[in-house]
This record gives sequence, C-alpha cells and structure tokens, in this order.
Amino acid sequence: MSDVLEVVAAGVVGYLVGTFPSADFVTRAVTRGQVDIRSSGSGNPGGFNAIRVVGRTWGVVVIVLDSAKGALAGLLGLLIAGDAGAYTAAAAAIAGHCFPLWFRFRGGKGVATAGGSFATVFPPMLAIGGLTAIAASVLTKSSERAMWVTCSIWVVGAVAWVAADLPNAWGPEPDAGLVIYSVIGAALVLSKFRAAARAGVPAQ
Repeated sequence: MSDVLEVVAAGVVGYLVGTFPSADFVTRAVTRGQVDIRSSGSGNPGGFNAIRVVGRTWGVVVIVLDSAKGALAGLLGLLIAGDAGAYTAAAAAIAGHCFPLWFRFRGGKGVATAGGSFATVFPPMLAIGGLTAIAASVLTKSSERAMWVTCSIWVVGAVAWVAADLPNAWGPEPDAGLVIYSVIGAALVLSKFRAAARAGVPAQ
C-alpha cells in the first residue's frame, strides 16, 4: 500500500510541476504585464507562440523552462517512488502542462515538456525523437503530421526497448511503465494538436 501511495504522490508532484505557466510568466515579465500570451498570436501558452509574440530569445527561454518541467518531474518521481514514480511523474507533468487546473485546464501542447521528460526517463528518445521531429517537419511541412510521426516513433520505441530489454542509459528500468508513460504522453500531445486543428487554431 505504501508503494502505491508513493507512486500517487509522485504523480501529484509531477502534475503540479507541469502546471507551472512558463509562457505566461515569461511573457508577462518581458512585457511588464501588458501582453497575455493566451489572447495573443495563436493563444497557445507555449514556446513557439511566445516566439511569435515576444521574440525568439524569450520564446526559447519558454521552451527551455517547459522542457525543464518534464525533466524535473521525472527526477522527483524517481526520488519519491523509484522507477514507477519516475514514469508516473513524467506522464503527469505532460498532463499538467496540457491541462493545468489553475487555468481551467487550458494549457499548451506539451511537446517541450514531453521532450524534457526524455532526459530523465527515456534518454535514448532524446536523439531519436528530436531527429524524427525535425525530419518529419521538413518532409511533411506540417507540425501536426510531424507530431503524429514523432509520437508514433516514441510509442513504438518504448515497446521495442522493453521487448528487447535494451539499455535505457541513466533512465529507469525499461518495463511496462515506460510503455504506459509513452502511450499516455503521446496521447496527450496528439489530443492537443487534434483539438487545435479542429478549432482552426494555427499549428504553432
């Protein structure tokens, strides 16, 4: 029972870390409160919209902060509840970014937070996912299609890592938790892209 509670605690911590409003914080700080990222540009509280609204430098800062949320959540989850806690917290951080309680569940698309989580829970996917996203973006000229390709590679990669018992670098033991985290994380990211497409919101 204590193990279950620790994993739950890791999930709660991961979610809370994920809800930190990086784009809102940076945009308001840079513009001294004059610009609301949620009503500017595409309205998406993420790094690429921040680039559009306040410039490349500050947009990159947002992306770095959002990535750090995923990495930090995975690390804290590992400290709280071991491998299972790491996977749970990482997935929860992506959920927190995409659906933050404090903003009526209106969050960003979760790409940077998911990418940051690779650093602590699925290190090999840092390079694989990054290269896939770049290549798919160039070939498809569509961020949504690129995310479908990248997220598919993410999930397939997780299954392959577990099935072949491949080394996960400094990350947790590759087990069912890796697959579950990957499926949930990919589903969260894709759901945000799909929702944006249906609403006719610009991809970035």
